[in-house]
Amino acid sequence: MFLPSPRGLRDPDRVTERLNMLDAEATVQPLREWSQEVVHRRARRQPDILIPHFDPAESGVDTQVLVLMEAPGPMTVVDEQNKRPGSGFISIDNSDGTAENCWRLRDEVGLVTGALHWNIVPWYLGPASRKPSAQELGQGALELRSLLPLLPQLRVVLTCGLHAQNGWRQHVAPFVKTDITVVDTWHPSPLAMKQPGKRDALKRAFERAASFTG
Repeated sequence: MFLPSPRGLRDPDRVTERLNMLDAEATVQPLREWSQEVVHRRARRQPDILIPHFDPAESGVDTQVLVLMEAPGPMTVVDEQNKRPGSGFISIDNSDGTAENCWRLRDEVGLVTGALHWNIVPWYLGPASRKPSAQELGQGALELRSLLPLLPQLRVVLTCGLHAQNGWRQHVAPFVKTDITVVDTWHPSPLAMKQPGKRDALKRAFERAASFTG
């Protein structure tokens, strides 16, 4: 997280800069390899599988805080069917309301470094209204379990929304080390932010997550 304001990836030059960082940042390379392995493993059953890039501006394998949501949104992929072109990254710098809310929350609580954003289902499902099925949650969580060993410094998982929480609780928690702290909170969508008390609850959750970094 280093851009001075949210929605930075609406600028094509910023997207190009981030793409160039993919090859330059050593901390993201193991995560890229993991993503490619997932695509290769699932290609026979899901020939059109699309997993956005990890953001190389984030902490990669040095991650202490994993911000876990449900599935990639339209602004994380380059899809001709979208009204606006996406960036190709899971990033708080994306040009959408949820990413902007995350950017502002992290900025407020000082969670500038040590964090990584990802999803319980890592592949693109389609429009934001398309929610993960129980089967997709199970499949995505299975892949997430293979990602966690690549994050040896992980201390806290911030599960945002019911899909992330249910997927973690049912399909990940029974199989991972017990010293990872899990903080459940709301999904940081624009709709949630309009509901009384939810933004304050989200901020408290992000503050707690930030306390694990340093």
